[in-house]
Amino acid sequence: MINPTQFLGLISFLALLLALFPVSWDSSLHDASTRSPEIESSSLSPATNYVVRFLEYRHAEDHRSYIEENVGSLSGWRWVERRNPAASFPTDFALLAVEELNCGEVISKVEGLELVKDVVVDSSFTRRLFMDEDGNGSKRPGKLFSSFSFEGEDIHFSIVNSSISWRKLMMDRSQVTSLFGAEKLWEKGYTGAKVKMAIFDTGIRSDHPHFRHIKERTNWTNEDTLNDNLGHGTFVAGVIAGMEAECLGFAPDTEIYAFRVFTDSQVSYTSWFLDAFNYAIAMKMDVLNLSIGGPDYLDLPFVEKVWELTANNIIMVSAIGNDGPLYGTLNNPADQSDVIGVGGIDYDDHIASFSSRGMTTWEIPHGYGRVKPDVVAYGREIMGSKISTGCKSLSGTSVASPVVAGAVCLLVSIFPESSRKLILNPASMKQALVEGAFKLPGPNIFEQGAGRLDLLNSYEILKSYQPRTSIFPSVLDFTDCPYSWPFCRQPLYAGAMPVVFNATILNGVGVLGHVTSPPTWHPSDEVGNILDIRFSYSDVIWPWTGFLAIHIQVKEEAALFSNTIEGDITVGITTPAPAAGGPPRASACTLKLRLQVVPTPPRWRRLLWDQFHSIKYPPGYVPRDSLDVRSDILDWHGDHLHTNFHAMFDMLRDAGFFVEVLGSPLTCFDAARYGAVLIADAEEEYFQEEVKKLWDDVTRLGLGLLVFADWYNVESMVKMRFFDDNTRSWWTPITGGANVPAINDLLAPFGVAFGDKILSGDFSLLEEQTNYASGTDVVRFPAGGYLHGFPLQDSSESGATQNLLRKPTAAKVNYSVLGLLEAGAGAVAVYGDSNCLDSSHMVTNCFFLLKKMLDFTNRRVKDRALFAGTARLDRRLEEDERNMPKRRSDVNFSAFSRVAGKELACGKDARFELWGGQGYNNLQLMGKSRKLPGFPSTGAVSDLKTSNVSHEEELRRSRDDSVVFTEELDGPVFFAGRWLAPFVVAVVGFALFVSCWRMRQRRRKRRKAPAAVRSANAV
Repeated sequence: MINPTQFLGLISFLALLLALFPVSWDSSLHDASTRSPEIESSSLSPATNYVVRFLEYRHAEDHRSYIEENVGSLSGWRWVERRNPAASFPTDFALLAVEELNCGEVISKVEGLELVKDVVVDSSFTRRLFMDEDGNGSKRPGKLFSSFSFEGEDIHFSIVNSSISWRKLMMDRSQVTSLFGAEKLWEKGYTGAKVKMAIFDTGIRSDHPHFRHIKERTNWTNEDTLNDNLGHGTFVAGVIAGMEAECLGFAPDTEIYAFRVFTDSQVSYTSWFLDAFNYAIAMKMDVLNLSIGGPDYLDLPFVEKVWELTANNIIMVSAIGNDGPLYGTLNNPADQSDVIGVGGIDYDDHIASFSSRGMTTWEIPHGYGRVKPDVVAYGREIMGSKISTGCKSLSGTSVASPVVAGAVCLLVSIFPESSRKLILNPASMKQALVEGAFKLPGPNIFEQGAGRLDLLNSYEILKSYQPRTSIFPSVLDFTDCPYSWPFCRQPLYAGAMPVVFNATILNGVGVLGHVTSPPTWHPSDEVGNILDIRFSYSDVIWPWTGFLAIHIQVKEEAALFSNTIEGDITVGITTPAPAAGGPPRASACTLKLRLQVVPTPPRWRRLLWDQFHSIKYPPGYVPRDSLDVRSDILDWHGDHLHTNFHAMFDMLRDAGFFVEVLGSPLTCFDAARYGAVLIADAEEEYFQEEVKKLWDDVTRLGLGLLVFADWYNVESMVKMRFFDDNTRSWWTPITGGANVPAINDLLAPFGVAFGDKILSGDFSLLEEQTNYASGTDVVRFPAGGYLHGFPLQDSSESGATQNLLRKPTAAKVNYSVLGLLEAGAGAVAVYGDSNCLDSSHMVTNCFFLLKKMLDFTNRRVKDRALFAGTARLDRRLEEDERNMPKRRSDVNFSAFSRVAGKELACGKDARFELWGGQGYNNLQLMGKSRKLPGFPSTGAVSDLKTSNVSHEEELRRSRDDSVVFTEELDGPVFFAGRWLAPFVVAVVGFALFVSCWRMRQRRRKRRKAPAAVRSANAV
C-alpha cells in the first residue's frame, strides 16, 4: 500500500514529466460517419424510379435483356416502359422502379455491371410561373423554368439619359424584332426557312393561327395531351416564329418542333428530358431553346446530355436565370460554355433587375469563374402569342432567351441547307453573337457578357465566316471601367496573389480539338517582362469549347514599378480532319491583354480574403445564412469576393484597401505581407497545420484576424430536413450558416469561441442602425479583451422554448456578439453574423463596423466607443464545454469537404512557388525569414524582437495623426503561454518532491535514534 509520502512523491514525479514532455490534446477536425442522410431514401414512396445510364447506345429491349440477365435473381425492382417517340431509336439509359426495402442491394448490383455507367434518381424538375405571393416559393435542388411576370405588373423603368422614347416603345412594343433590325434580313429573303427549331416547353396547339410551320408536336410527359394548357410554350414559340402583326416573331418560316416536357402541373423528370434530347439528336435539330434553369451544375445526367446534344451540332440557347440582381446566380445549363446563355435588359439598355449575374461558380474555390451571360437581349414587356389566339406581354430571361433563339434561326437561314452544317455549329454561332454584340456603357462583363445582341453585326460576321478558333473575351482590358469590373477596380502589384481570369476557347473548326501550342505571353515591349504569367487550360477542346485560365503575377523586382502593360496571349489548336485520312487543321487564337501595375502598397492596406473555407451548394445541402429568408433555402452564390460579397469589395477599395483572394489553405500565404486576413461565413474544416500557422502569424508576425460567423444549431438543422420531390430523397443540412465548431478550433488558441444561439434583431452601434440576421453569440473570450453585447431574440430550438417562458416584454436578452482583442504582436476581431457583409439577403450593411475593426487589426487605432472601459473584460468569459456547439455525428461531412480526410496542398490560386506544396508548413520556418528556395526574402525577419519592432514601426507610420485615444489592451501575453503553464507545474512539482524527500530523511533519522531519546522526544 502506498503511504501519503510516496503518493506525493509520485505526483511530483508525474508533474515533472508533464512539464518536460508536454502532451497536446488536439480535438479531431471532423467526426466522420459513413452514413449520409442527404441521400436517405424516402419512406413516403414504396418505389423510386432510377435512371440507369449505359456506356453505349442499344435498343431498349437489348438493355432490358442485359439487366434481367444479371439482376433478375433479385426482387423488389421492375422495368419501366417509356412509351414516347424516342422508343424506336437506340437509347443510352433505362428506367427502373426500385422498392425501398431492396434499394441498396439492387442499386449496388446494377452499378457493378460492366456496361453500366452509373445509376441516379430520376429527378423531377418544377417550373415557377411567378413567385408565390406568400413568399414560400423557394430555390431548391433541381431545375426551374426561369420565372416571368404577366403584363400589368408595376414595373419601374429608369429613363435617365435614354435616347429611346419609352412611350413610343410602349406603343410599338410588339415590334421587338424591329429593335434588332430583323426586317432588313426579311427584305433579303431570310425568314428562317428550313431551320428546325426545337422548343422544349409546355407544348403548343396544332391549329394555332400565329404559326405557319408547326412541323411536329411530341409529348414526353405522363399526361395524354399535346396541347399547351399553360401558355408558356406558345408564348416562347410566338417570340421565335410568330406571324401575328401585333406580336411578330423573328423567323416566321422556321419549322417548329414542339417538345412538351412539362405537365400542366409544371412538373418534369430527368428521364423525360433525356428521351427528348435523344430524339432531338436523332431528328437533327438545328436550334433548341430551353427556358429552364437551376443551381445544380452537378446534375451529371442532364449536364452530360447537353454536352452530347451540342456535340451533335445542335445550337442550344438557354435563359441565364431570374435570380438577379444578385451575383453568382447563374442557372444551368445556360452557364455551360457550349450553350448560349442569355440575360435580360429593359428598353433603356439597363440590365433587368431579375436577370442573373455571373460569374460561374463551378471553378471556385481554387479557380475563377467564367464570363456569363454570353449576350443580353430585351426581356421586359415582350409581346408573344397567347394559348389560342391574341397576344400578351411577359418579362423575364425566359422571354429574352427566345428573342436570341429567334435571331439565331434567322442567322442559320442565311446558309443553304445543304452546306449549313459545314459552317454553322455552337461555337461559330457563339463567335458571331459575342463578336457582333454591342457593349453597353454601364454594366460590367458579368452582367452583360459581350453586350446586347446585334443581329445585323452578327449577320455581317457570318456572311464572310471561315471556320476558326477564338477566345472569349478576345480583349482583356483591366483599365476599362466599369466593363472590366472587378479587375479594373484593383491594379496589380508585386507580391500579390495571382490574379486569375478564366477565358473560354471557342473552336469553330470542329467539335474536337487539341491544344498543340501551349499558351504563350508576348509583351508589346520589354517592360511587359515584369509579368510572370502561367496558364491552366483544357488539353482537349470538347464539345466545341474549352477553358483558358490566365494566372498573372508581378515579379518581385517590380515592387516600385508603375505603368500600363500590354501584350498578346496566343494558343494553338489542332482539329482532326472531318474526313478520315485528311490532314489535321491547325489554327491559332489570340487574346489581347492590357493592365495597370502600381507599386506594392504598404502592409496595413493589404487584406486577404479566405475563399478556401467556403462550401456552397452543390453538392451538399448548405443552408442559407439568414433564416428569415424563405425564398432561397440554399447557400449557392459562391461566397466569393466578386459574387455575393461584391458590395463589400467595392467598399474596401473605396476605403483604400487592396483585397486579394486565397482559394487555398491558410498555410499558403505569407502573413508578413498582409495587414489582416478576413474570414466570413466559413463552412469548411481546418487543417491542424492551418490552426498552428495562423496562431504564429497573429502572435509573432503581427497579422490581424477578422472572423464573421453565422448561426450553427444542431437541433435547428435537424428540423430543416426536408423531402425533396426533385431528387426523391431526404435532404439534411451538412452544417449551419457557418461551421462554428471548426471556427472554434481555429480560434481556440486565442481563447475565443462562438456559441449555438440563432440571434436576430436590430440595435444601434457606433450611431448606426444595424440588423443582426440569424447570427450567433460569443461564449468564450479572454480577460483584457473588449466584448460588446446587444438585446437580441434567440430563435434556436432551446431559445424559442425559453422565450415562451419569458414575459413578452422580456423576450430579448443581451448577448455578446462583438469582440476585439490584442494577441501578442497581432490583433483579433470577431463578430457573430456575416449577413451584413453578404449582398445576397442583406437588410443593412455593417461596413462602418468592418472599417473600424480593420483600423484596430491593421493599425491598432481604437475607436472610443468600441474600446470603452465598460466593454473591457476583467475576467475571462468561459462557457462550459458541455454547452459548446458540437459537430454532427450523423453527417458524412468528408464527402463535401476539401479538408476532412484530404491532403494539405496549395492550389493554383496561390503564389506560383507554392503550387502543389503545403505552403509555409515547416515548423523550422517559424521565427525565421520565410524565404523559399529561389525566391527573394519576403521581409519577415529571423528575430522575434526585431520583428516586433519592425511591425510597431509600420503601425506607427500607418496611424492617423488625429487619433488621440491610444489606450493599450492589458491582455495576456499569448506567445509565452505555451510554456508558462508547464514551467509552473515543473516548479511546483520539484518543490513537492524536495519537501517529500526531506520529510522522509527526518523520519529515517528518528528511527535510528536510541529508544530513550525517542521517548524523551515524545514527552
